[in-house]
Amino acid sequence: MLAVATGSEHLTRAMRSLEALFLIGVEGVTELWLVRHADCYRDMTAADDPPLSSLGRDQAQRLAERVRHAKPAAVYSSPYRRAMETARAITDDVRIDNRLIEMALDISEDGTLDFKEEPVAAAARMRRVVDDLVREHDGERVVVVSHGASIIACISDVMQLEPGRLRLLPYYTSISTVRVLGDRRMVGALGDIAHLE
Repeated sequence: MLAVATGSEHLTRAMRSLEALFLIGVEGVTELWLVRHADCYRDMTAADDPPLSSLGRDQAQRLAERVRHAKPAAVYSSPYRRAMETARAITDDVRIDNRLIEMALDISEDGTLDFKEEPVAAAARMRRVVDDLVREHDGERVVVVSHGASIIACISDVMQLEPGRLRLLPYYTSISTVRVLGDRRMVGALGDIAHLE
């Protein structure tokens, strides 16, 4: 019986050490919830800066219910309408950050996307956002409402992946988390949509 107890103590210590490496349950960690805006494309009538669709408004409300339980210190948003409407479903106190925009792109007649901003530039832009938010909200949880490609660039940067290597499209109102402590950055979740299920 003693050997089993001793073995379980070692295993417990090992798992706590592993969790600490990934900044889970560590005091002083800043946690950023990177949220893709809610749907604006279903039944879209305006291509320039469209509002949320009825589906998007429902997604934003579900997100808001989940986020309220997490009690974030602040909510930041891209200035685009779809992101601001998503953020305002959470709180009226939304801080706009113009760097949270989507990667610049053109859309061809056949629907092909042609990104004008290089992924490396988008990653650097999002890294500066993360740095600033960590300085402003050290040890707190912050919600950041942005856009799919910019979130992918940020997560790829944190995971130290070559741009374009992350095969993920964050769904509308999905939450991807980044934990930061000092110069350490870890991804905690990718594209979590439990609030929509």
